[in-house]
Amino acid sequence: MNILLFEDDGVKHLRPITLTRPAFTISCGSFCLRDLIARLGRPIGHVVQPHLEAIQKLDYPDDNFDDGPLLLLNARVVPASWVLGEISRLVDTGKPGVLRHGRSTAAAIVPAADAASFQNLAFAQIDNQLDALNLPALGGELPLICHPHEIIENHTAILSENLELRIAESEYQQLADGVLLANGATLGPQVVTDTTAGPIILEANSTVGPLSLLSGPLHIGAGARINEQASVKNHVTLGLASKIGGEVSNSIIEPYSNKQHLGFLGHSYLGSWVNLGAGTSNSNLKNTYGKINMNYGGGKRVATEMQFMGCVVGDYTKTAINTSIFTGKMIGVCSMLYGFVTRNVPGFVNYARSFGQVSVVPANVMTAIQGRAFARRQVPHRQCDAELIETIFKLTQGERDALEDTLSDDPLSL
Repeated sequence: MNILLFEDDGVKHLRPITLTRPAFTISCGSFCLRDLIARLGRPIGHVVQPHLEAIQKLDYPDDNFDDGPLLLLNARVVPASWVLGEISRLVDTGKPGVLRHGRSTAAAIVPAADAASFQNLAFAQIDNQLDALNLPALGGELPLICHPHEIIENHTAILSENLELRIAESEYQQLADGVLLANGATLGPQVVTDTTAGPIILEANSTVGPLSLLSGPLHIGAGARINEQASVKNHVTLGLASKIGGEVSNSIIEPYSNKQHLGFLGHSYLGSWVNLGAGTSNSNLKNTYGKINMNYGGGKRVATEMQFMGCVVGDYTKTAINTSIFTGKMIGVCSMLYGFVTRNVPGFVNYARSFGQVSVVPANVMTAIQGRAFARRQVPHRQCDAELIETIFKLTQGERDALEDTLSDDPLSL
């Protein structure tokens, strides 16, 4: 059976995260959905938002499909280990039908005779094609991520079991009870580890500096670095080549992001190529100890039912020293933050409201910064990467229009 991962209109509610990456590459519980379903060993194709097609074709090229039936899988499905079992059951059963989560299609199995009609569909065309087939409902459950805060909520719930899957299928050296190291991973002297709540896994060539505290469940990605005297507590996952210091808990940090200095990060999601300056901290708990509401695009206010929720930070965003981010804030892509961040910040904004300055970060400035950041990490700076910056600058114009009365006519320059 072939598998087609597809983005639907729901990915627009996951911005700023899904502005720069397909939803099936969002890290949650140490896995992204694309990597999780690759374990099934089936040919995989993709349908993504138009502005992500060039990057998808390079980073996740489509496999050649055979003439068999087709599993359609929503890119927003939670990448939990038990979900892999549910998807495997659908594949093995092969019964045509549709499995829904609310009004959204979570998955569908299309018979071989109709599968070819789905292979050349564009973004947001899958549901219409499915409706025309009038397939029966399938039993089972595949939860979807509908809002950014649900990434942190699900991450906390599934991380321990997902790490057990990693342990079962990989060969690690067990340094101590529940502390597992891949080839080239190192712990510095006098590192304290606590695996009472879950395991600690260090992937290949990751390093932990001396006098640090690690509390599981914890997943340290390949080539990641934890600086000396850091406190990295339960339910943290660090992406490829990320660099961490200070105190971090219950957070997801995507590849190539830095939080190297003192400061607190809790119950938060950092995209890729984010840099938090020294002393940057976020709040993840209201002074009232009440449940946290999130304000999303278009004035949508969502009750999370979560007592702890920090911030969501889009790719390429930077903070200055001693930046303070208030509870439950959404920070857009390619922005610069200074001082107190008391409200959501759109993409491509130089935000220094504490000092009376809010201005635009032009796309060409961010493209230059992107090139410099890539060069520092020996990552090729492709044309499609630069073009993506130009495209998402246009896509986020509406966010900045809402701040038009406060935006300066003097944009940030190099």
